[in-house]
Amino acid sequence: MKWLLCPVCNHKTRNKIRHDTILENFPLFCPKCKQETLIRVKKSKVILMEEPDAKTQSQ
Repeated sequence: MKWLLCPVCNHKTRNKIRHDTILENFPLFCPKCKQETLIRVKKSKVILMEEPDAKTQSQ
């Protein structure tokens, strides 16, 4: 098991993952920098997801 690190400030978050954990569109919150980012995890590799801008979203 290893801690998920914040992709913004690189500090530990409150989440742990195993080597076989798979996450899709997971909202990761960092208590240190107060940022929430969407991530994808596969084979212990964290990939930052790009969030769409509010301007490009249609109602």
